[in-house]
Amino acid sequence: MEVGKTRTRWPVRTYSRVVPGAPGRVLVVDDNKVIRQLIRVNLELEGLEVVTAADGAECLDVVHEVRPDVVTLDVVMPRLDGIRTAARLRADPRTHHLPVAIVSACTQYEVQAGLDLGVDAFLAKPFEPAELVRIVMDLIERKTTRAAGGAEGHPGAEPDGAESATGAGGDGGAVDREAAGEAADEIDGLPSHDGIHP
Repeated sequence: MEVGKTRTRWPVRTYSRVVPGAPGRVLVVDDNKVIRQLIRVNLELEGLEVVTAADGAECLDVVHEVRPDVVTLDVVMPRLDGIRTAARLRADPRTHHLPVAIVSACTQYEVQAGLDLGVDAFLAKPFEPAELVRIVMDLIERKTTRAAGGAEGHPGAEPDGAESATGAGGDGGAVDREAAGEAADEIDGLPSHDGIHP
């Protein structure tokens, strides 16, 4: 078993730090405590407010209370993996517009599944902290621009394509809630990801 990798099946306490005047709030979802801390520290150094969750189920439990500007998701997690979490975020009218970045060592299948769901960006592990910060800040800026233009929540306001730091581009633009719900149902038929990974 990899050091720092958790396989817990019970809720892990959510980390949250309130930063008055922060330029944005990020919900970081990863079952590896070391990776959560690495992402959190790098984003907090940029003045961002960070909340962490240990898996997709915890993410869905706290996302409406936290109201983040961006969510970063690992793919392989216990209880609910990143792809299924992204599908549920896209299927929920309250979060379908929320920028989502996958930060994980993804297979091509997982990248394609993410693009089909409308995931906004991909960053492969191991990653450069500066690239992580750039992607998150870009997604916050896009969300702010859409909100200022009154376009937030409209399917046409989604980005034209997913940003990729893995070299996998695509046309993961707007995904309507019905299609996302169908994708979530289809993904639920697949085996879950709760094994060990980088």
